[in-house]
Order: sequence, then structure tokens, then C-alpha cells
Amino acid sequence: MLKFYFNGSPNPTKVALFLEESGLGYEPIPVDTRKGDQFAPDFLKINPNGKVPAIVDGGTTVFDSNAILLYLADKTGQFLPPASERGQLLSWLMFVATGVGPFAGQAVHFKHFAPEEVPYAHTRYQYEANRHFGVLNEHLASRRYMVGETYSIVDMDVWGWARMVPFILGDDAWGKLPNLKRLHDEIEARPAATAAKTLKDRFTFTTGPVDEAARKVMFKHIAAA
Repeated sequence: MLKFYFNGSPNPTKVALFLEESGLGYEPIPVDTRKGDQFAPDFLKINPNGKVPAIVDGGTTVFDSNAILLYLADKTGQFLPPASERGQLLSWLMFVATGVGPFAGQAVHFKHFAPEEVPYAHTRYQYEANRHFGVLNEHLASRRYMVGETYSIVDMDVWGWARMVPFILGDDAWGKLPNLKRLHDEIEARPAATAAKTLKDRFTFTTGPVDEAARKVMFKHIAAA
């Protein structure tokens, strides 16, 4: 059975959404990143980058959420747009992988987790996160879904980060992103999305405020300093 290494953060949650939507059997394996499970030698053999998600599917190992979504879609033949839209599929998957995710992640870090205020970094990453979500919002102004005419892995990919918009940008951010909010709400209402979001509740993860000990585990540059 496919093994799925995860926690409740955006990237694993969008893979959980695909697994729930597709009906693929899988074994969820929790990785408590606040405790440093992601740096355990056995996990680093699966993902040398020390991040979730990752999957082991028989003899195949895949890490990085976008690579996993594409692998699972190709494996099952589900949630893919027509072959004529392959270029758009790849383009938007990479847009999320190289733009939305990294800039949103840094925006969260400097807004919520940095040990001291860094105004320049906060301003830069808030601006870029806003800009990237704005690109998605504009693209969705003239279409229901990100690529093609039906729900696909690109929409799942976008939902993984879109559901965090208030945490990333503030409670008023949705007012500027009505088209993205529409897609978010449609996916959020799907039973598979509920199952994906609550998967973490079946396991024990470290919760609560991120203290100094957790920072040193999660953000290695702090420990190195």
C-alpha cells in the first residue's frame, strides 16, 4: 500500500486531497516537524531535503507536493485536463511550486514565526504573496477552474495554499481575491477536502505556540547561529 508521509501544513494537505478524491488506498504516516521527525535518518532516505510530503509507492519514492500530484494523476489517470492542455497544466503547477508556495511560506515566516521583526523582509514577502495570489485571481476571472473545463490537480494545488490566505495576508485579504475565493469555497465544500483537512486529527502532533526549542528544530539557521 502507498505510504504517505505528512503533517497538516498546506503542501501535504493538497496531496491528502488527491488521495481522498481518487480513492487510492494509502497508509498515512505522521511526521511531527516541530519535534524534528523530518530529519530522522530513515526519513532523509525518502526525502533528502527533510520536508513533507513524500510518498513511497512500491519501489517508487516521490517527494515535493507538486511532483506527487503529477505522479498520482499520471498513475491513476484522474484529475488531469486534456492532453492539449498539458502545457498549461505544467505551467500552473510550476507557478505554484516556484512562486505561490515559496513566497507565501516566507510571508508566513516573517509574519508569524520570526524571532524578531524584520520590516523589509515582511514587506517584501507580503507584497509578493499578494501579487502571486492576485495572478491566480485574475486567471480565474474568466474561467471556473485553473486549467481546462473540469476540476484538476492544479485546482487542488491552488487550494492547498488558498485555504491559508487569511493566515498569510490577513483577515481582509479575501475581499481583494473574489475569484480565488470562489474556487476555494467550491473545493472546501467537497467531502474529500474535509477528510484531507482532518487527517491530522487522527494522530498526535505537537501544537500550540512555536517556542524557542521548536524554532531551533524547524529553522536550522537559528540553531546554527
